[in-house]
Amino acid sequence: QRQMCIRDRCPLNYYTLVYAHLATILPAFAIGTYMMIRRKGSTQHKFLGKIYLLLMLTTASIALFIPAFAGPRLLLNHFGLIHLLCVLTIYTCPAAYIAIKKGETKKHRYLMIYLYVGGLIIAGFFTLMPGRFLGELLFNSKLLS
Repeated sequence: QRQMCIRDRCPLNYYTLVYAHLATILPAFAIGTYMMIRRKGSTQHKFLGKIYLLLMLTTASIALFIPAFAGPRLLLNHFGLIHLLCVLTIYTCPAAYIAIKKGETKKHRYLMIYLYVGGLIIAGFFTLMPGRFLGELLFNSKLLS
């Protein structure tokens, strides 16, 4: 039988961390998607971009405290492969901000695309896989009962 993270197996603060992560990643996803399709360089873009970067840094920091229950735990019996995407995010956010402050728009653009694809799309895909809490919560009604 596949192991799942069910209520009685998780540390007390696990749900708090997951919900805090969701509270930051969902608006980051909405803002990030909006920013990808809108005109760049406007005052609104700059304002939303700062909010987006802060949300992404916050969500990556929170995710580092969430233990890996699915897949191998590679470090300290806590960190899994998905945590590598946290490292990508924590590096990319300030690098993208510094790039745009230096006027390196091409570098900024590529870093923001990497951040969106790696930090939101790829991480989101792995997060919703079977065996992971959110995947089980969304696709396995047994957890809701």
